[in-house]
Amino acid sequence: MLKKGNKLYSILTGSCPKCHEESMYESSNPYAISQLFKMHERCSHCGTKYKIEPSFFYGSMYVSYAVGIAFGTAAFVIAFLILGASLVNTFISIVLTLIVFLPVIIRLSRNIWINFFFKYEPEVNGQLE
Repeated sequence: MLKKGNKLYSILTGSCPKCHEESMYESSNPYAISQLFKMHERCSHCGTKYKIEPSFFYGSMYVSYAVGIAFGTAAFVIAFLILGASLVNTFISIVLTLIVFLPVIIRLSRNIWINFFFKYEPEVNGQLE
């Protein structure tokens, strides 16, 4: 389904945006809250430096707004339109969805942000294809 070489692969798996060979994060579980923001300095496979400049990932806050809106909209559609919940219950479901999925939203936002700046470069025997 998702194969290396696709930006969506890197975004959803949290893998290196350049080689897609290893995870950028020290812990692959976003719910390990103490490890949520801990990333490897560089990719051990291709040497890509993840933090291009100081405060690089502050830009992902803008992306997290859009990702949060997407999660909130999904919660609204499911609660109000599909399940027929009241407006109060729909509001509560949106808030709970955003709280529960906050670590996932943060990781997805960082993954999307870094993928704006790198493109996939496959290697064959140490040579770029």
